[in-house]
Formats: sequence, C-alpha cells, structure tokens
Amino acid sequence: MAKYVIKTPQITVNGVDLSSYLEDVTLTYEADEIESTSSGTTVNDKSFVAGLRSWSVDATLHQDYAASQVDATLFPLVGADPFTILLKPTSAAVGAGNPSFSGSAILLSYPPMTGKVGELAKVTIKFRGTGALTRATS
Repeated sequence: MAKYVIKTPQITVNGVDLSSYLEDVTLTYEADEIESTSSGTTVNDKSFVAGLRSWSVDATLHQDYAASQVDATLFPLVGADPFTILLKPTSAAVGAGNPSFSGSAILLSYPPMTGKVGELAKVTIKFRGTGALTRATS
C-alpha cells in the first residue's frame, strides 16, 4: 500500500496560480443524506439513499497584497459570478497518480486582514462549488 505525503499541492483560482501561498487545503466532495424509511417495514432501522452531491474547498493562504497575488485575486471574487478553481495534489503533470479536480465556485466571504502582531499574515477561506466537480487524469 502506497503512502502519500502532501508536499506541493496546487491551487489555481480564477486563472491565478496561488500555490506558492498555500499552507493547507481540504477538498470535500459529498452527497446529501436522504432518509428513505417508509411505513410498513418490518424492521426498526432507518434506511437512507444518497441525494444531490456538493463540494467545497477550505484553504489557508499566506497573505500578499501585491498586484495579481492573494488579495488582488480574492477581494473582487466575494459575491461575484462563479469562477473556475483547479486543485492538484502535486505540481507534476496531471495523470493517474496526480489527478486534477476542477469546477465553478463562489466565494461568500474573505478576511483581507487578520492575524496577530508579529505573526505571518494568513487568510482562511471557503470556496463553495456550484455545479459539478470534475476529476481528470489526463
């Protein structure tokens, strides 16, 4: 069984590669849980089916206010039309061992300035997928 250590995850937001600022990232892909228990069953257990799928990305980035960097990329996206987000486990080319995950997302909040005096400025954000999440291996 292979083990995997995250070393160079990649994130591109609205066409801007922010990977060099990425500290941590979580891509969550899930389906709604729909109860399907009905009257007349002879058991005392609930039953469920999978409902609609959704996805989101939680990320922590090191802040940078320079042109075309973190703040300049994220600030205008709050409340804007959906934009493309792309994630890869490593900086290598997309392949069976390094799939890409992409889709349209929205950004509902962004803390442009946060942190303690004397510490690295970071931003923690959540992208909400809108529509399908695509997984590619080529």
